[in-house]
Amino acid sequence: MARRRDTPPPRTGSSETEVLRGFLDYLRTSVAAKTDGAPDPEAHAAAVPSGTNLAGLLNHLTFVERSLFLGELVANWPSTFRTEDSVADVVARYRETVKLANEVLDACPDLAAPLPGRDGPSVRWALTHLIEETGRHAGHADILRELIDGTTGR
Repeated sequence: MARRRDTPPPRTGSSETEVLRGFLDYLRTSVAAKTDGAPDPEAHAAAVPSGTNLAGLLNHLTFVERSLFLGELVANWPSTFRTEDSVADVVARYRETVKLANEVLDACPDLAAPLPGRDGPSVRWALTHLIEETGRHAGHADILRELIDGTTGR
C-alpha cells in the first residue's frame, strides 16, 4: 500500500478571487495526482455498481472545465464518464484543460461578471460550482484509487 503525504488546504491571499481560485487549484491538483500513475486496466474498470471508474472521473472533470470555462458544448454528459485513453493521456488532457481554463479566469477581474463571451453564469458561480464538482469527484477518486492499489493521501 502506498501512502502519499497529505497536502494541507491552501494558504491563499485574502481576496475572494484568491480564495476561490486557490481552493479550486488545490482540488484540481489533488484529483490529477490521485489519478496519475494508476495502472491502466484497473483505472478503467468499474469499481462500484454505478460503473464509476478513476479514469472516467478525471475525463468527466475535463469536459466540465471545457464546457464551463472554454464554452465547449457537451452533447452527452453520461458518456464523459468513459474513456479508452490511457491514464497518462487523460491526466495530460486534464492538466492542459486546467491551464487553458486558468488563462480564461486570468482575464476575469470581476467575479460578478459573466464568463467571457457568455450571458451567464457569473465567474463567481462558475468557480463555486467547479470547487463543488471537483471536490465531490476528488472524494470519489480517493476511494477508487485506494480500491485499485491501496494508494491513500492527497
